[in-house]
Amino acid sequence: MSTKFIAAMIVYAVLAVVAAFWIEGTLRIAVWILLGGLALKTLIAKKAGW
Repeated sequence: MSTKFIAAMIVYAVLAVVAAFWIEGTLRIAVWILLGGLALKTLIAKKAGW
């Protein structure tokens, strides 16, 4: 695994934790879905070799 990929996943996880503490309600879930989608997109791009 590359350092950039690991760093990106750590940043997504940190942002999700920060959202858990600072954002409430439906917006928190929307942020988690967005971050999950970005993490999935990053994973797919990594597997594709981009």
